[in-house]
Amino acid sequence: MDKKKVVDQWQRPLRDLRISVTDQCNFRCTYCMPKEIFGTDYPFLTNEELLSFDEIVLIATQFARSGVEKIRITGGEPLLRKGLPDLLRRLRSIQGIKDIALTTNGVLLPKLAAEIKEAGMDRVTVSLDTLDDQLFGSINGRGVGVQPILKGIEAAHQAGLQVKINMMVKKGVNDQEILPMARYFKNTPYVLRFIEYMDVGTSNGWNWDDVVSKEDILKVIGDELPLEPVPGHYYGEVAKRYQYKDGTGEIGIISSISDTFCSTCTRARLSADGKVYTCLFASNGTDFKHFIRNGASDQEVYERILNTWSNRKDRYSDERREQNAEERKKIEMSYIGG
Repeated sequence: MDKKKVVDQWQRPLRDLRISVTDQCNFRCTYCMPKEIFGTDYPFLTNEELLSFDEIVLIATQFARSGVEKIRITGGEPLLRKGLPDLLRRLRSIQGIKDIALTTNGVLLPKLAAEIKEAGMDRVTVSLDTLDDQLFGSINGRGVGVQPILKGIEAAHQAGLQVKINMMVKKGVNDQEILPMARYFKNTPYVLRFIEYMDVGTSNGWNWDDVVSKEDILKVIGDELPLEPVPGHYYGEVAKRYQYKDGTGEIGIISSISDTFCSTCTRARLSADGKVYTCLFASNGTDFKHFIRNGASDQEVYERILNTWSNRKDRYSDERREQNAEERKKIEMSYIGG
């Protein structure tokens, strides 16, 4: 495949595509899809409004031609999308795609881990915000305990998938769980990553005062379990890496609030309803669904990608401290994933 190196207005290359395959989820996590807003009468996308697998593969193929090498499948909860392994096989066959990952709450992994591995999945990231059953049930809005998630993690590992654990940390909610989580996943095959509470979308009631910073997280852990920084794996890696000084594993911290990484962001996001967003905190996306359904050729889709990325100048997290950027209306995470 003839690849064109495309960069945006800040000279950032296009390397990663995150594909949301559904806006629906079996959880109602307070920081993403609070049940007060995403209730039983919430108007989720219909099948016709969702991108078809043919449309996703067409778009992903042209993104690969534009420089994308890594794909992450997101949601909503992506394992709810029927026939997902079939999509994975098709994405795996795209020339230039070197890595496919998935972000999930883990509940359906015991059923699907082996199948998605066989279909071409390399890695999964499982969201788990505490080891306390009652607190976890409150956070996920469904009363689901921790054991189903731990079983999903183990199923993914047994299937041969690399596994990372993401913990969203919110002050006054689960910040007391930082050290118990670190202790539990230390000396296991899994990398635990802590995420500063982010102002994604407009539904989670984000406030600066709710953020536990990277430095605070490091101190809580490091006072008992000494850490040291290690270099990143690649350009554009979102998590800062730290290893335990005794050699029993590592953690990562995703610090888009206190220590932003806009300057090396290489990610585009394809929403469940067919729009491309060039920032997690974007207000508007570029429509590809209707563009394709109105007869656009592969070449026209490719040129639309190049035009969208080359005009990109997003740096929301940097701007957050410079102005009242958090007051902007932003697309909900359930449409574009994390």
